[in-house]
Amino acid sequence: MSGLTMKRTPFFKILVANRGEIALRIMRTARRLGYGVVAVYSDADRDALHVREADSAVRIGEALPAQSYLRIDAIIGAAKASGAGAVHPGYGFLAENEDFAQACRDAGLVFIGPSPEAIRAMGNKAGAKDIMQKAGVPIVPGYQGTDQSDGVMLAEARKIGFPVMIKAVAGGGGRGMRLVEDAAAFPDALRSARSEAQGAFGDPTVILERAIVDPRHIEIQVFGDRYGNAIHLGERDCSVQRRHQKLIEEAPSPKVTPELRARMGSVAVAAVKSIGYEGAGTLEFLLDEGGEFYFMEMNTRLQVEHPVTEAITGLDLVELQLRIAAGEPLGLKQEDVKFSGHAIEVRLCSEDAGHDFMPQSGRMTLWQMPDGVRVEHALQSGSEIPPFYDSMIAKIISHGADRNEARGRLICGLEQVAAFGVTTNQGFLISCLRHPGFARGEATTSFIGDHRDELLAPRADGKAEAALAALLLYVTNPHAPPWRSGRSLAATFPLTTRIDLDHGVHEVDIVRERDGGYVASLESGEHRFGIDELGRETIRFRTDGVMASAKFLRDGNRLYILHRGATIAVRDLTLAAPVSAATAGGDGKVRAAMNGRVVAVLVKPGEQVAPGQPVMTLEAMKMEHVHTAGVAGTVSAIDVAEGEQVTTGRIVVEIAAA
Repeated sequence: MSGLTMKRTPFFKILVANRGEIALRIMRTARRLGYGVVAVYSDADRDALHVREADSAVRIGEALPAQSYLRIDAIIGAAKASGAGAVHPGYGFLAENEDFAQACRDAGLVFIGPSPEAIRAMGNKAGAKDIMQKAGVPIVPGYQGTDQSDGVMLAEARKIGFPVMIKAVAGGGGRGMRLVEDAAAFPDALRSARSEAQGAFGDPTVILERAIVDPRHIEIQVFGDRYGNAIHLGERDCSVQRRHQKLIEEAPSPKVTPELRARMGSVAVAAVKSIGYEGAGTLEFLLDEGGEFYFMEMNTRLQVEHPVTEAITGLDLVELQLRIAAGEPLGLKQEDVKFSGHAIEVRLCSEDAGHDFMPQSGRMTLWQMPDGVRVEHALQSGSEIPPFYDSMIAKIISHGADRNEARGRLICGLEQVAAFGVTTNQGFLISCLRHPGFARGEATTSFIGDHRDELLAPRADGKAEAALAALLLYVTNPHAPPWRSGRSLAATFPLTTRIDLDHGVHEVDIVRERDGGYVASLESGEHRFGIDELGRETIRFRTDGVMASAKFLRDGNRLYILHRGATIAVRDLTLAAPVSAATAGGDGKVRAAMNGRVVAVLVKPGEQVAPGQPVMTLEAMKMEHVHTAGVAGTVSAIDVAEGEQVTTGRIVVEIAAA
């Protein structure tokens, strides 16, 4: 570094142009380095934790991203109003938008990321592939032309050969991405991908790629500075995905040898040096069974999964970003980068894995995170999870001396997560981590698809959980006789409780015996309980000679239980009206399956429809979800309009049965 002319760009306050856990993550490092921090928020986030934790906060618009977090003018105005000298975009939203980076530059603000020119060169999938191809990097065969007409796209897909992948050029995170198996499915998939890309990134342009069968998704973390220095920080394996979105990420990859790491890292560093790249970036590759890798895209930003790299390198990647943006040299050579142990991250999402990963929104009644692992989140008990943004609500990261230790610690941590009030993928993540294929390090991008039935299999002790749930509803009923430890002389009496657990209805007879014990009788048999301790949120009990404890929360007719690492959500139906077949659409009424926005009405009044035919597409948490007809008949009414926000259960289409 001798003779280096420093080109510093001083700033003292940073506006974080994002929300949730990444906003808090950036603020934490910024404050440690002595910077002031400013938050921005939409109307949906007025009471969010990242707003309250900042030194100051500025409203930037209404709930929908297009009306707030995607408004360049509002964010630039917020930076000016708050006196911020720099802007950190986080990830998602405007993080890879060259117009935003340029607007920051034009406003005299430091954009904590690469230059607009670098984002333009590498942020666009088609442009990045051209650069890589010229550099001799292997590329997946595909089409990235400017002619986006339906006919040309279908013709090019036929040339490539099915299955093909449709990808939005302007974004990532699985949005605007569709795997298409044959020509017949291509037109609908193309329309849906364009619509999702337009909503998420404001650009409907897509490219086509040949689908590589059962690859691993490997990415290389790179950093560059304004003085021409660049290094890589090794790889992350992000193969476990659903809807083309990552769920589990780890470093290092079980499949990458030191020699392969050196090859991939060398390619990545050469690529970013060729364009004078500054800041954090990630080059993503598909790795086939034979060890050959193919460039997919470059993310010109910090990644969601950056903590696993931090864990094995001991580096703070946000700190590196801030120092580089301030004009400091990288300060690290490739030989300085050392790797220690193994790290795994899971994305805890508000979604129902058992129902096609349907996004969930609402109030998180109880939120308690585990000790002993790293957790990145921005929630607390009582927080509202809005339907407008990504479904990821927390990241849980473990680090161990080896992969098995890291996996075991992560499973233990996940089992302690108390997330009551909104359905999460907690149990599904535990199933993935415990699966023998994952344990052996064999997971590819087809892992969830190949093992879906095993990963979603009902819990073996479901009947015992129903008995425990009925017991808790009984003893926490405000009108029940008071619970007392030890023998009881109270008269024996039964109570039949009807509960909804895991979308199945159970009837349980509860009898309190004279010795103070309880018997829960289901169709499958009897379960006997003794209660040793009953607190406001915990119960300690005995059953089948085993003492156990569980955390619980009763919220009206809802009961949530954390027992043996599984979160059980129960609804008390004892006093409810019988469930009608209408809820399944058997009455000809199609109901919104989640809070969301209508992005496409696929039928017209008077049109004949068949059972299972798509009739409406809703967007929730940045993903599209097709709703279908429950019966054959004629569309008699369409009760919503495109662009309208609807709530769960709202009737959207009515069908007169044939």
